[in-house]
Amino acid sequence: MSAQILDGKAIAAELRQTIKHQVTQRIEQNLIPPGLAVILVGENPASEVYVRNKQKACEEVGFYSEKHILSATTTQEELLDLIEKLNKKQEIHGILVQLPLPSQINESAVTEHILAEKDVDGFHPYNIGRLALKDPLLRPCTPKGVMTMLAKTQQKIEGLDAVIIGQSNIVGRPMALELLAARCTITVCHSRTKNLQEKIKNADIVVAAVGRANFVQGDWIKKGAIVIDVGINRLDNGKLCGDVDFNAAKQNAGWITPVPGGVGPMTIATLLENTLQAASFG
Repeated sequence: MSAQILDGKAIAAELRQTIKHQVTQRIEQNLIPPGLAVILVGENPASEVYVRNKQKACEEVGFYSEKHILSATTTQEELLDLIEKLNKKQEIHGILVQLPLPSQINESAVTEHILAEKDVDGFHPYNIGRLALKDPLLRPCTPKGVMTMLAKTQQKIEGLDAVIIGQSNIVGRPMALELLAARCTITVCHSRTKNLQEKIKNADIVVAAVGRANFVQGDWIKKGAIVIDVGINRLDNGKLCGDVDFNAAKQNAGWITPVPGGVGPMTIATLLENTLQAASFG
């Protein structure tokens, strides 16, 4: 029996339509549209694609958006000065600095310089702290998007055993906080984890965010488990794949996300959702 596919494209499209409707309502109330500023430092082809996609998504839902392209030699002080201006700009409700940044710039200093209420990536220590205390404000986009997808399964996840593979600040750690808040029992795995395969075999929910193509084998998946593949890897033949061996895993899983077309579209849709939420603070 093959798993049901969690179609991130379809769920994200539905979410964008909801956001677009809410933006229309804001404008009818004589409120300004939500505004998002995206900053890109240096030339990174993958980052340029992400920024383009984010701007396109903003246009689709009726947001105001700005794109700031800075040279790779930009100093940390220059970047912080720009962020300070955007912090004070009323038309801008959300500020996103595209990662990675050049080596001369400290990512933590940049994240902390963005006002917490404009931190639509959800990475500011204040926002992570609020999430840890089960009183979230702006939540990290990818984990929040995953929670939206889990809700679409209509499965009761309270009390389920969840295994997260990867402990990054962007996905693994906030994903653990999200699932813990949802009353799952969580295990966070990493490169030093012992008996990883056995842990995955006992998991009701598996979130793979390790960045290694087809790392999670199909026979590691428990029958009926929900499998969320956050990884996106390019193979030698140019094709994209996730961290999970999709074709094998879907034979055991109850629900599974594809790559591409799974978590990726949800991350951008959730960024829009966060920006709309940030606009309500003002």
